[in-house]
Amino acid sequence: MNLDRLRNEPGALADFYQESLEHLGAVCVRSWFDRLQLIAEGPAAHLWHPDGTLFETELCFAAPDSSTPRDAARDVFPGCPLTFRLAEALVSSGLVLERAVVAENARHGPPSIEVAEKLWRAQWPGDRPWRMHTAFVRSHHFSLLALVRCEIQAIEQHWSLHRIAASLPGGETDESLATSLEFAEWASPPPTDVAWPARDPERLRRIVMEGMAEEIGRPLASIRTRQEAYLRRELERIDAYFDGYSRELAERAERTRSADSRLKVDERLAAARAEHARRQEDQIHRHEIRVLPRLDALILIAEPAWDGSVCQGGRGASAPEPVQFVPRMRKWFRKALT
Repeated sequence: MNLDRLRNEPGALADFYQESLEHLGAVCVRSWFDRLQLIAEGPAAHLWHPDGTLFETELCFAAPDSSTPRDAARDVFPGCPLTFRLAEALVSSGLVLERAVVAENARHGPPSIEVAEKLWRAQWPGDRPWRMHTAFVRSHHFSLLALVRCEIQAIEQHWSLHRIAASLPGGETDESLATSLEFAEWASPPPTDVAWPARDPERLRRIVMEGMAEEIGRPLASIRTRQEAYLRRELERIDAYFDGYSRELAERAERTRSADSRLKVDERLAAARAEHARRQEDQIHRHEIRVLPRLDALILIAEPAWDGSVCQGGRGASAPEPVQFVPRMRKWFRKALT
């Protein structure tokens, strides 16, 4: 999910500042739609005082077209240093694998056998007999959520913020979780009996990178198309120049009978070929595309699910297969295949 950029509007910026400063421990009161009063100490006060002493002020969020004099310590405007310091304070604490548990709804029980079979056949069509071997048991389905900033360095630079969600352990993309995260209800306090999966940094890194590659695939393709057109134009220009220069030197060599002059022309031709290759290599490097992702948050999410086992085919045709049903996704997971 590619998150939209924050609008350059006083109300939207004030909402962002209030949520961010309260996250850092400040006490905020919205006195007007473009005013925010706050009392800060510690991490929140570091934005104004390096020692983090108690600080009180009122922030003013000016309209983009405002021409009034601005104070960088209390006025918020495009490019103001206060916004940069706030962003650094939010992401400078280092990457920590956090955990969150989605609250269970006691009124929602397991699906009926008819519904379970219908969803199974919709996901894996077939006409083999199907039956539940064991009853559903409450469990948890785990997903990995990552917040990734991405910078693409090309002829034009591009910045984007992405929320990537993937089901564990296979790493299948879960777009519905990424888009509906704001509506999730979290268990507070979280239960202590959740059997969290073992940490595997290499596998988590692979899942995030694969999700990021899928996320930026389409915009990166359009950037690559434009970049190739720019590179082709520059290479054609260089080729035309050096082809003309080499042709002119060759014509001079044909008109002269001096061995010394011919030797100088040959040296110039060799130097032109070397310079031609150097210019081509330089343009190729100039038109390289660099993708620089930065991982800002990593959360392991547990949500209610139902474990069981199913049999397919006639009785005794196959051993029971352990499976998991996730109500939010209305989807089955084959645990034996993950």
